[in-house]
Amino acid sequence: MEKYSTIISKTAPLPLENVDTDQVIPARFLKGTTRDGFGENLFRDWRFNADGSLKKDFILNNVTNAKILLAGKNFGCGSSREHAAWAIHDYGFRVVISSFFADIFKNNALNNGLLPVQVSEDFLQELFTAVAENAEQKLKVDLENQRIEIDGKNSSESFAINSYKKHCLLNGLDDIDYLISRKDLIIEFEGRIAV
Repeated sequence: MEKYSTIISKTAPLPLENVDTDQVIPARFLKGTTRDGFGENLFRDWRFNADGSLKKDFILNNVTNAKILLAGKNFGCGSSREHAAWAIHDYGFRVVISSFFADIFKNNALNNGLLPVQVSEDFLQELFTAVAENAEQKLKVDLENQRIEIDGKNSSESFAINSYKKHCLLNGLDDIDYLISRKDLIIEFEGRIAV
């Protein structure tokens, strides 16, 4: 996984509540076993018409180079498919902001290098308003200090994250990489308890 640093990016706003994982990546696209290639079908039924042409009014078809997805409340509900986090990450997003995430989605995101940032309802609305007023408005997500702010404005909020997952994201480690980084301590422990 790549190491996280502070991310400053414009945002793709998706002001819809209760977006489930089947909307994020429809079940018919879950045939792959690696994380690559899922981004092209992210929000497939919302991004494309039945004939395969792009829906010009859907936000992801009009925003480029955004690393932050700004979503409504209860994002990632529904089935526990890990592919939803894969698709969002593969599309290019590194952060998803919402006022509430389904627990399974949140854990899948953290395990796959995607940072779910949970903010208050009021701050989420403030973020949506700032982006609606200026499509080029950037947000700053500082994982080290656990803070999100509207870039260039005096408005920010802190966010919580599991300390282990924060360590892993900041150091570019998945769970296996983390265990390997602790190999010497594991060997030492095993030596102490050997009979």
